[in-house]
Amino acid sequence: MPDDGAVQLSYVYRVTKYDPADRDEHGAYTGTEDTVSDHGEVEASYLRAVAAFAADTGVGQLAVREPGIPSGVHFGVEPAVDGFGLDGLFPADLAGFHDGAEVSLDVGLLLVRAMLRDNGVWCRLEVEGTFAVHVGWDQYLYIGSSLPCEEAVARTRALGLFPERMASSPYAFGDTEEEGIQRPGDDDFWAGVHQAVVDGRAGILEELYVEGAPRWHTLTPATLAAVRAGLAPRARVAVWPSLSTDVDTVLEGLPADGGLVEGVWQDHDGTLHSGIADEDEYPELIARMSGARAAALLSVYVEVRMPLCTAVMPDDDGVLRARWRNEPTPDDLDWALRRPRG
Repeated sequence: MPDDGAVQLSYVYRVTKYDPADRDEHGAYTGTEDTVSDHGEVEASYLRAVAAFAADTGVGQLAVREPGIPSGVHFGVEPAVDGFGLDGLFPADLAGFHDGAEVSLDVGLLLVRAMLRDNGVWCRLEVEGTFAVHVGWDQYLYIGSSLPCEEAVARTRALGLFPERMASSPYAFGDTEEEGIQRPGDDDFWAGVHQAVVDGRAGILEELYVEGAPRWHTLTPATLAAVRAGLAPRARVAVWPSLSTDVDTVLEGLPADGGLVEGVWQDHDGTLHSGIADEDEYPELIARMSGARAAALLSVYVEVRMPLCTAVMPDDDGVLRARWRNEPTPDDLDWALRRPRG
C-alpha cells in the first residue's frame, strides 16, 4: 500500500538575504542583493540558519527525497559543476543517493550548499512530520518544523538574514506531483514482466532512482531476478521492447525537424548507454551509436514516450513510501482498473 509521507508542517519560514522592506506591492524583491551565492559569509549564514532550526527541532539526520541532477539541460544561474555538487558526499555512480536515503545533518548542509550554488543537484531534505529544508531559485530557502523554533528565528535574524513566516513551502511535495499512477513493483508486476520477456515483447528496463540519471538493464529470463535485486531503493522503473539490431535504420529515424531525443544503445560487450541530444548534438549521438550492437530512439516528450509498463519500487517491507509517480501506460491503466478497491 502507498504511504504518501507528505505531512504539512505547522511552522514554515522563508529564509533569505532579501530585506522585506525592499519588496514591491506584489512581493517582488526590488533591492540590490545578488541572486547567486557569495560562496562566503552570506552563504555560511544560510547554512548556520538551517543548523539552528535543526537544533531547535532536535534533528540530526535527514532523509533525501526526490533527488535529481540535470539531464543535459541545466537551468541554474551558475554553471553546473562536475559531480553536480555530490563529489565527496556519495560515490561517483551515485550509490547511496536515492529517495529515502538517510544522511547526517553535516552532509545535509553540504547538499544545501550545493543547491544554493546551483551545482546541479537538487532534492528535498526532510524528517517526516517533523522537519524540512527546500532550496528554491535565487537563494530562497524554506525551512519547516513541527515546532516554532523561536531561538532559531532569532539566531537567523542575528546572522543578517530574514526569516518570514509562510503558510507552506512552494517546494513541498504537492498535489500536482501526485498525478499519475503508483503501480508497485511487487511480485505480481515482476511476474508480468517475466511473461513479457518470455513472449519477446520486453527486452530492456529503465531504472530512474535519481531524476536525470537513468540506468538501463538488459532483460532476459536468466537476468531478470538479478536486475530486480540490483535496483536502487524506491526506483521508478519502465519496461521497454528490445533494442533493434538494425542500427542504421534506427538512426535514420532522427527527426528531420530537430528536437530532443534520447538514444539508447548497447555496446558489443553488452553494456547499455543512453544520452539525450538536440539537433545540434545529433552528429555526436550518431557517432556514438553507429558502431553499437543494437539501439533505439525514444522521445523525451511525455505524451509520446510510451514504455510497455511502469512501476515504483516498494521498500523491503512491501510498503510503497516513494512519493513520485510514473506517467501511466495503457497496461498501467488496465492494472489500476483491475486492482482491488479498499
